[in-house]
Amino acid sequence: MPGNRTRVSCSVAVVLALCSALSGCGGTDDGGSGGKVVLRYTWWGNPDRAARTEKAIALFEKRHPGIRVQTSFSGYDAYKQKLATQAAGGDAPDVMQLDYRMIDQYASGGVLLDLGTQKAALGTGEIDAGLLATGRVNGKQYAIPQGRGTETMVYDVKEWKSSGVALPREGWTWSQWADAMRQLAKRTGKPGGTDPGQSEDAFEVWLRGRGKSLYTKDRKLGFTADDLTRWWTFTDKLRREGAVSPAEQTTQLDGSVENTPLGRGKAVSDVNWDAPASGFLALVPDGVALAPMPSGEDGTPGQYFKPSMFMGVSAHTSHPKEAAELIDFMINDPGAGTILGAARGIPVNESLRDKLAPALKDFDRTISDYQSSLEGDLKAPPQAPPSGDNALQTTFQRDYDQVSYERMSPREAAKNYITEAKAELRS
Repeated sequence: MPGNRTRVSCSVAVVLALCSALSGCGGTDDGGSGGKVVLRYTWWGNPDRAARTEKAIALFEKRHPGIRVQTSFSGYDAYKQKLATQAAGGDAPDVMQLDYRMIDQYASGGVLLDLGTQKAALGTGEIDAGLLATGRVNGKQYAIPQGRGTETMVYDVKEWKSSGVALPREGWTWSQWADAMRQLAKRTGKPGGTDPGQSEDAFEVWLRGRGKSLYTKDRKLGFTADDLTRWWTFTDKLRREGAVSPAEQTTQLDGSVENTPLGRGKAVSDVNWDAPASGFLALVPDGVALAPMPSGEDGTPGQYFKPSMFMGVSAHTSHPKEAAELIDFMINDPGAGTILGAARGIPVNESLRDKLAPALKDFDRTISDYQSSLEGDLKAPPQAPPSGDNALQTTFQRDYDQVSYERMSPREAAKNYITEAKAELRS
């Protein structure tokens, strides 16, 4: 999951150094497969995720001596572009990491294999039924969630505590969150948090807390211009009051934690996804903590457990059984689970998650404890969004930029978005 569009980029130098130290990185051939089945497996991530993945792949190859896995990885943006090119050319890798918003696009485009055909090789019985369903399109299982994440309020522990403002708590409402942002701004001299108006993810949490959704089951918009006007009026008012980040900071957001106001020391908190929030540890000297997202005014939670990412298999692979075995190993094997930790979010295999939780350390443990505190309180996740949503994320932020710079009113921007969204979803 790229998080609040969080995408961890890797410098070329770091990647090359890592590849020289790890066997198979980049999908390079060692002179021949020696009669083994060769699978190409690609993912996005940072060097830490790559190191863990390579170690897990080495264990898989040891357990399956007849299979060799060629691997490659990159930052999210480069990965997304390369995968789109490969898919368009009929050359998608045998096994690929997928984002929530890629599934409908690639399933509908005939890129992904129906994994229901590989039940003998791929076990899904230990995955929550609601979470598993997010990888289905038109009743077929095209992708398997690999990790579980959820949104969070991540905050500078020392600064928030020293301000004297009551700490965030489970069940707090958006109104209470707004009051906290105002108080933090008044007592610290900086915005209480990042302006969430630009985030489709935050809007979805707010919307679900009001009993609505981004999309209906028939893949149309689940909200109106009035709903979006209400959200943007709410966040714009906080921006005008100085309670959340100003336009010149908000418009610098690029999906990296480094360019958030919290990461740059210009705000006390941020709305993000739990696993990518680990990036703040290197940026906030006194540490960060995770808190639940605000609920609707009647206490209805809008937050949900979301697959942080998925694994899928090419519809054109020559080795569907072996590809399914690789996914099964990465999701269900205790050895793989120990190696991977929370690098892709908390494991989706429930038995494995319970077994590994006590051994998790550092921020992996923080994420695990945070998710455990929310168990049983959150609604089931929505189905994967329609393929048009990929483009609409950019449209959402662009239209809110017009509000932030006071070039459009919230209602004008909302009407503009609804018009564009309906056109995108029809295309």
